[in-house]
Amino acid sequence: MFNTLSSATIFPNLSVPMEERYGLQECKKSNDVIHVEVLQVNSSGHLPLDVSSRDLVKRRLKQRHIQMIAIAGTLGTGLFLGSGSAIHTAGPLGALIAFALVGSVTYASLCSLGEMTSLAPISGSFPHFASRWVDPALGFAVLSVPGEIAGAQILISLWDSHHAAVYTVVLCILLCATNTFGVIYFGETEFVFSIVKCKLMVMAGLIIVGLVIDLGGAPNHQRLGFQYWNNPGVFAGPGLEPRYPALDNFLGIVSVITQAAYACQGMEIVAVAASETENPRRNIAKAIRRVFYRILIFYILGVFIAGLIVPSNNKDLLTNTGSSAESPFVIAMQISGIKVLPAVVNAGFVTSAFSAGNSFLFCSSRILYGLALRKQAPRFFAICTKKGVPIVAVLFSCTFTFLSLMNISSGAETVFNWFQYLTVMGGFFGWLSINITYIFFYRGLQCQGIDRRQLHYWNPLQPWLSVWGAIWCILFILINGYTVFWDFNTSEFLTSYLNIPLFFGLFLFWKTTRRTAIWKPDEMDFTTGIPSYEETEGPEISPKGFWQHVAAVLF
Repeated sequence: MFNTLSSATIFPNLSVPMEERYGLQECKKSNDVIHVEVLQVNSSGHLPLDVSSRDLVKRRLKQRHIQMIAIAGTLGTGLFLGSGSAIHTAGPLGALIAFALVGSVTYASLCSLGEMTSLAPISGSFPHFASRWVDPALGFAVLSVPGEIAGAQILISLWDSHHAAVYTVVLCILLCATNTFGVIYFGETEFVFSIVKCKLMVMAGLIIVGLVIDLGGAPNHQRLGFQYWNNPGVFAGPGLEPRYPALDNFLGIVSVITQAAYACQGMEIVAVAASETENPRRNIAKAIRRVFYRILIFYILGVFIAGLIVPSNNKDLLTNTGSSAESPFVIAMQISGIKVLPAVVNAGFVTSAFSAGNSFLFCSSRILYGLALRKQAPRFFAICTKKGVPIVAVLFSCTFTFLSLMNISSGAETVFNWFQYLTVMGGFFGWLSINITYIFFYRGLQCQGIDRRQLHYWNPLQPWLSVWGAIWCILFILINGYTVFWDFNTSEFLTSYLNIPLFFGLFLFWKTTRRTAIWKPDEMDFTTGIPSYEETEGPEISPKGFWQHVAAVLF
């Protein structure tokens, strides 16, 4: 129904002159074309809203790329490796509860971001949405340590210690080259590696193999059923309160929430790529709808199966090798006598880690590019090549990948882990800002009489999904690193909670220096600098034949 409506139907306030609605304008003239940048009024830092004249990225990602990028963002080493630690810390049911809770918050954040992206598929993504509909200071504050550092750290641990430096440099160069040559190379790389990860999870069959092991089909023919839920039990604890088992079990679930949140972070890449996607409103909507089922199947079902086939007190779950040896699926294969598949799983971890680094590098460079377009970062970060690559932002983000070399030295590894914890906390603040921004976005649409049901994607559970997500994100931030209060350690305390004063410091810095103001619902801009449906969406081609219908379902 969306494509049958004009912009004036959806946005009735377009009849009011732009300068009358939003005030101050800045005009630039080049090659006989006048480019107008509408700036926010009421001393709000003069944030440019229409940057189409400077936004030079190109829409080259196709539907299949976006679908596979969505999988790459939701399937990572956090699931493959972290599920074992989660089961050991909280027990099989405790880990399942934690992953289900975090999965619901992930879904809430993605729905909120997807609806805003459906209206505005433009560069900058959620930091720009925060600046545009909440306060420019909030958009500036959603800056965190680039996430590809965490992906690079996983890459290191998969290689032998004698040649770790060489492997690390080679992989970092490959990551940088993939993002430097053009978005189409990034898309094809993610497509290939996501298919490999799907084969690993579905076709190669970690979940299926887990079921076979549980039902007694492994070489040892031992039927497990739910015996590990009875002994050692459905819950476990970190041992912080041994005198109060119920409290200790609860603390185990709290501990796993942080691990599960780290495993789920990265799904925002789908919306960040909207400005470089063909038919973004249609394709992003499809990707977001399908991510819910991927979270349900891969994360929830994956953790459930893992809890059936490995006891929470298995000593191998205590190992911290960074390789497939700590995966509960690999441990179960070794116990049941399966000898070939563990090597296949380890190869899959390599592709997963490379894909995670690739996605995070793309995400951080595009967010930096979006900030530069709107004068919240130095202007030179907005420089693009003829192929539409924000080359300066990409190269700057690439420099952070080489911080992974710090993990080779035992002394520098501590500093490197600090960056990783800061990245996780930055992800929490990112989710929080997405949900808060949506609440403002929802109020603005209601106030201005805009029917959100006319968008390509909208969720009937809103705005309660975003309220749910915002509340839990605040709790995640507060409980992250809570164990430090049982055995206080200064470095652990700083890495767990440094992002809180950093976030508010950035927010107050931009708010005081630029004298920004929180947007009122009737002042929010839902039109300027946002391409119309006709500008972004081409005709939808219906699939023909059996295989095209299969591809349409999968991709």
